[in-house]
Amino acid sequence: MDMSKKLYRSKSDQKLAGICGGIAEYFHIDSTLVRVIMALAACMGWGIVFYIICIFVIPLEP
Repeated sequence: MDMSKKLYRSKSDQKLAGICGGIAEYFHIDSTLVRVIMALAACMGWGIVFYIICIFVIPLEP
């Protein structure tokens, strides 16, 4: 596993703040899949809180 890999908010693949695009780039999966999972999590109630926390915790891509 590459220990130098870091999680960033994406500048190139963003809809709101780049959280889903950044997570997708980090795990090498499609960003649409991450957005669907995040939408399902938002319907359950905890996804919106998680997204807002990620906006402040995950740095923007350099």
